[in-house]
Amino acid sequence: MPKFKTHRASAKRFKKTANGGLKGANAYTSHRFHGKTKKQRRQLRGTSMMNHTTLKNYVHMMGR
Repeated sequence: MPKFKTHRASAKRFKKTANGGLKGANAYTSHRFHGKTKKQRRQLRGTSMMNHTTLKNYVHMMGR
């Protein structure tokens, strides 16, 4: 059977963790910050873990 190719866009945006999860940047951080509270803006900084419901699809894209 052929090998799976890595989805390059996903590989550039997400990093695999030691326990098999994926971490990446938060959404909603490019513009329109005046409509968000200080707490929202603070919590959107940095990275976050991917939700377990979408994790299965992305792990498959990352080439297992």
